[in-house]
Amino acid sequence: MRNDERFEIQRAFDLLPHVVGCSWASIWFRMNEIKKPTREEFRTKTIEYFKMIDPVFDCYPKEEKFQAIQKYIDFRIKDEIQKVTNGLNPEVEIRYDRYVDYG
Repeated sequence: MRNDERFEIQRAFDLLPHVVGCSWASIWFRMNEIKKPTREEFRTKTIEYFKMIDPVFDCYPKEEKFQAIQKYIDFRIKDEIQKVTNGLNPEVEIRYDRYVDYG
């Protein structure tokens, strides 16, 4: 698979963990009046909401021509979850700091 064939999926995975995961996690903490969750709690909740969009990740037909992109999607899901878990997604860390500072 060429890089240009997965460009749009790459861009989506660059955004989805923090745009979907952190945004929904922040609202959940705010509505539950939890002003200072730990980083681990915030990361865990971010992953929980990120995983809720799994149906989108599995939407392509189970045909041979989609196997390469699906394999890449599966790799990126695991990679992004690992990055969030280990504190290696800078956008998630920025969102955590902002939430704790401004709640």
